Amino acid sequence: MTSLKYTYDELMNPVLQALRFLGGSGTDEEIDNKVAELVKIPTDQLDILHNPNKGGLTELEYRLMWTRTYLKKFGLIENSSRGIWALTTKASSIEKVDEKEVVRLVRERMKKEKHETTGGEDEPDEKVEWQEELLDIILKMSPSAFERLIQRLLRESGFVQVEVTGQAGDGGIDGHGIMRLGGLLSFHVIFQGKRWKGSVGAGIVRDFRGAMVGRADKGLFITTGSFTKDAIKEATRDGAPAIDLVDGDQLVEKLKQLSLGVQTQIIEIEKVTIDPEWFIHL
Repeated sequence: MTSLKYTYDELMNPVLQALRFLGGSGTDEEIDNKVAELVKIPTDQLDILHNPNKGGLTELEYRLMWTRTYLKKFGLIENSSRGIWALTTKASSIEKVDEKEVVRLVRERMKKEKHETTGGEDEPDEKVEWQEELLDIILKMSPSAFERLIQRLLRESGFVQVEVTGQAGDGGIDGHGIMRLGGLLSFHVIFQGKRWKGSVGAGIVRDFRGAMVGRADKGLFITTGSFTKDAIKEATRDGAPAIDLVDGDQLVEKLKQLSLGVQTQIIEIEKVTIDPEWFIHL
């Protein structure tokens, strides 16, 4: 069985290098893609899911999330409320870090903060509990409730005239809406939401595009799972209508950002609380 070669600590210097290539700042996706390019991770390893039974994060995304957490606690990177990571002033004077030293110092600090941490030989055993809990809740929602969740998410994100129209034989189209930018530009968007535990392949994205051609300016595909690299390439293929992809990780982060069924408290460390009742009553 194929497994990811690099551990979270081995990815520390590649993350710092990636941020320098990106001009000192970048999103999770930009950093992940640049790291994969820098360390030449094989395609078959890029699509490995961290938890195949629940979908969402790939193994690389999961490990890089922990890499960023350790680098942040060590003071080399920071992130804004908009989810943008950036190198700190401290990082400008450090060309390369001693990964083992970073792990040792950060774990000592975590213990002092009474924040439970355990580590295996290759990576932290601690899981992103709130993300996995939320994905599990969404996967158990009824089809109609999931459609209402997507509808609410789009409205809260600035869409208007959002309608759910999903019908059998409609190429997977679940609805449409209008995205307005700055009160000046409007884009007609057709969307599809798929509760999926695995990876969505290029064929499904291709079928969705075929159904949306001539009916909208853009397509939006939202899933609780993940997208294969071929699916991502298909979504941005030259000469074809663009399709924006939102995977399970991005979906739960967006719900958290919009406080839709998710509350966040920051005392010394961020505490995320899921409200299952909110999803039940959709």
